[in-house]
Formats: sequence, C-alpha cells, structure tokens
Amino acid sequence: MENAAHQDLPASVLEFRLPDLGEGLTDAELVSWAVAVGDTVELNQAIADVETAKAIVSLPSPFAGRVVELLAQPGDTVAVGAPLIRIRTEEAASETGRTSVLVGYGPEAEATSRRRPPAQSGVSRTESTDSQPEEPGLSRADDADSVAEEPQRQSGLALGATRAAATPAARKLARELGLDLWFIAGSGPGGAVTVDDVRGAVPVSQPRVATVPTVADTGPVRPSVREERTPISGIRKRTAAAMLTSARTIPQASTFVTVDCTASVELLDHLRGTKSFANLTLTPLPLVAQAALAALADFPGMNACWDEAAQEIVTKHYVNLGIAVATERGLLVPNIKEAQTLSLRDLTREIGWLADTARAGGATPAELRGGTFTITNVGVFGVDAGVPLVNPGEAAILCLGSIRKRPWVVRDEIAVRWVTTLGVSFDHRMVDGELAARFLATVAGFLEDPLTLLSRV
Repeated sequence: MENAAHQDLPASVLEFRLPDLGEGLTDAELVSWAVAVGDTVELNQAIADVETAKAIVSLPSPFAGRVVELLAQPGDTVAVGAPLIRIRTEEAASETGRTSVLVGYGPEAEATSRRRPPAQSGVSRTESTDSQPEEPGLSRADDADSVAEEPQRQSGLALGATRAAATPAARKLARELGLDLWFIAGSGPGGAVTVDDVRGAVPVSQPRVATVPTVADTGPVRPSVREERTPISGIRKRTAAAMLTSARTIPQASTFVTVDCTASVELLDHLRGTKSFANLTLTPLPLVAQAALAALADFPGMNACWDEAAQEIVTKHYVNLGIAVATERGLLVPNIKEAQTLSLRDLTREIGWLADTARAGGATPAELRGGTFTITNVGVFGVDAGVPLVNPGEAAILCLGSIRKRPWVVRDEIAVRWVTTLGVSFDHRMVDGELAARFLATVAGFLEDPLTLLSRV
C-alpha cells in the first residue's frame, strides 16, 4: 500500500482524507485497517483506527461502495488532509475529493466531552483499609494533549507528540543537516525548536546503539537475553514529548502538607451507606477533588496558563479537572469539563466513568484535551507522596498520597488517626510559593473538617 501520486480519479471513485479530529494536531498514526482492497463497505462502517493525542479513534467511512486502494500502512504518520483510502461508489462526481468531518470530532466538538451514562455506571472496586481502592493514579503530567495547549495553539504551532516541537522550517533544515530535533533545545514559543536553534545546535547525548557480540558462522545476530528493547511509540512517545516540554519550559517547584483526614474517612464511610451513593464506588479521590475545586475558587491563580506568544497569564474561571489514569497502554489524563459545577455525587460518577473509559481505550480526544488543573493519586500504589511534573498549559498539579493509620498528636495525646500527605507542583512563572502554600493549606483544611467543605457546595 503506497501513497499514490496525484491523479485524476474517475467520477465514481471518491477519496477519503484524514479529517481534522479537533485536537490542534497536524497528523495521526494509522494503527490498523479494518478493510482491505476489494471489500464492500457501508456508510459509517468502521474502516480504520488512528491514534493521536493519546486517543485511538475509529474512522467511519463517509461513503458506501467498494475499496479500490489503501493509501497508507499501519504505523505510518498521516497528515491531516492527506488521502487515506479510495472507494468506488455511485455518488455524483461533485462529491469527489471532499474532506469528510467525523461526527463528534472537529472544532465544534472540542469543548465538550461525551454525554455520560446514567449514575449507576459507577465502577465496582475493592476497598482497602490501608489505602485508597483502585482508582485513577500515578501522573507524570503526561498528556501529550497538553503538548498543544493554549500558548502553542496561539502561536500557530501544532505539536504532535510523535515528534519534537519545531517550526516547519526548522524541521526541514534539521532533516537536511541530519540532526535529531529531540536533542536540540528550543527557544521558540512553548519551547519549540526554531531555524536559529538548528543552525547553532550541537546535539547532546546522542544515544549510542549497543551492539550484541556475535560469534562467526553462528547464524543471524540475536539480541542479548539479558536485555529487551521496546520501540518508543504511541502513548509512551507522546508522554515522553509532554514530559520533555514540561521539564524544558516550566520552572517547577513543589510543596507538601501532612493531614489528619480522619473526619473525611468517617464521612465517606457514612455516605457509602446512603441512598445517593448506593450504586457508586465512593473513594477518597472525589472528596479530594471537591476540596481542590473549592480551593481553586479561593485561589484562581492556581488555575491558569502561560501564554508565551502574548506574554500574558490567562486565569481561567472554570475548571476542566484532569484525573490521571494508569492504563495498560500508558498514562492518560482525561478531564471533567466544568467540574466546578458538580456535586460530590456527580464527581464520583464522572471520575469512575472516565477512569473505566480510559482503561478500556475509549477516551475521546475531547476528553483528553483542554484540562486546566490536574490531580494524580499515587496513594493507590501505597506511596506516601510524589513530585509530579506540571502539565504543559496548566499552572499546577495536586498529588494525593496513601491514606494510612498513623500515630498523631490530638489534644496533647498520641492517638491513631487516618493521615495522608498532599503535595502540589506548580509553575513558578505564574505561582509564587505563598500562593501554592495557601492553596494547599486550604485543601488540607477541608479534608481535616469536611463539613466546612460540604457547607460551601
């Protein structure tokens, strides 16, 4: 299957080009074909899966007819607008070459997530007396979705996580010079590599390919059984790109607080027995999320982004709350749109539904982009604290550690209490240490006395 050169097509042959999936990216990786040359396809029949911005999207056919040519192979990176497939159909010639728009994607679909199922869709997970039950966890701020956040979009850069952030001219020059963009520090908007960066670049720490000793006349070279090599692709490559952007462009700092959350644990135990939460799995994470949302209302500077092109701080008075989810395919960070409007019950349902959907590989591009503040839960792994990296395009990320019974001083006496550690990493360009500390102390205060939190809802 080779990309065919431009040619005049018969009126009966229509060409389907990769549509704009509404992610601010310029390309997608073809994962697999669901059809072959000669197959008959129906209107809206799934014909291929593509992956971009951490979401695998199934492409439906906009035409009914017979497949005459596949124009890309699995593993190929296909540019938006590039031809994917040709189908012979009886449609009028005027339809030839049109760019189809997938239902649920494109610019109009970016701002909203899919409609959630009814409340009874909560996840059933096993409770633990030592730490939180299984729920969305470990975040290293990955959201390759975040690689193309506000500053990059406004500067005209579409940073696909399958490649380093660079201007088109810089990318072309790097190819001509044989340089790897991953090893060139960028000085452009959002850390993008510019032509000047390429011209003055001296690649650093270029990886050396290890060779496996061979014995003459023993057949083909085989990799050492003591090592295993895994190609960097898909979500891992996109995560790496986002982490590189985060570490390279964001001056980060962190602060921590240890909290007696016994009252919160007791409140959750009580709520689990109520009718409102009968069909939901209520874990500490939704309560922490609600505490964070209340604190963000008091300290909106924690819910902002840095616009490099305009040299402005953009404070957002809505919260698209990112929840880090560890999946078999890698880390995903879907976000709950307008989370500040939700009750504890609604947050519980949304978090459970998003986590299940992400683990099943069903998260949409709209759910994986546009986050404004993220929560990661390392406590599900029995870890007391963590220092996550800030998602590019956000100001801060909150980390929840394990909730354990520990000795604690209560009214000058030692008592056994439920205790956890909260941490927040923040972009020091926008957030000063005082603001971060006051925000974190407010979240801790809500967990120490959750009735004050509920009184604000």
